[in-house]
Amino acid sequence: MTLDLAVANAAAFWTVVAETRGHAVTTRRGFVCVHGSERSGTRIVLRTATPSEDDVAELTELAKNAPVVLVEDAYGTVDMSPLGLTSRQLPVMTRTGPGFGVNAALRADTPDLLATVETVVVHGFPLERHQPAIRGEVFPPALLERAGVSTWLVTRDDEPAGACLVIDDGAAVGLYWVTTLPEKRSRGVGRSLMHTVLSEMDGRTVTLTAAKPGKPLYDSLGFTTVGMATWWA
Repeated sequence: MTLDLAVANAAAFWTVVAETRGHAVTTRRGFVCVHGSERSGTRIVLRTATPSEDDVAELTELAKNAPVVLVEDAYGTVDMSPLGLTSRQLPVMTRTGPGFGVNAALRADTPDLLATVETVVVHGFPLERHQPAIRGEVFPPALLERAGVSTWLVTRDDEPAGACLVIDDGAAVGLYWVTTLPEKRSRGVGRSLMHTVLSEMDGRTVTLTAAKPGKPLYDSLGFTTVGMATWWA
């Protein structure tokens, strides 16, 4: 099931991010919890539509005790409203098909390029809790050493314009923090970025969770919605 592939990739993504940042991770059959810093907060990802009662009780307690928390539930299995959290719905999308033969983005494979991608994501997404940006806080240099992890950068007029992070867990390829800086929008940056990544992942199953502004682009690139994730914050 493609939704399961997307969920497994998200769990792998947050585990990798936590490990490279030096944050603790709680892994259960039903969920993954990243115990982040004060600025990044706690992230909980449901891993199954049928978590055990013990898993639900534990993740609820973890969420209750976290000063800042986001619970990502692609299956709609938990209710976090008793904790005072509010929900929003985001489409989980997948695509399996040929690439576009386009190489308009640059793989950020050096510490300086990775730092540039980090800056674009922090200010373009935006990651407000990580502002002002601190080099290496969101994308530590250790990411460059992790198999299956890549970051990508698009420029316009020789200036950074867009970026994303990609996780290949062997079963699927997940796209995260697909971002264009505000002053570079409506100039084809996002499409150039997506064309390059999809060409690199030619024929693989690619997953992402779409924000409302990005969904029309993903629709036009052949992505389909396979579920609506509930994000509690």
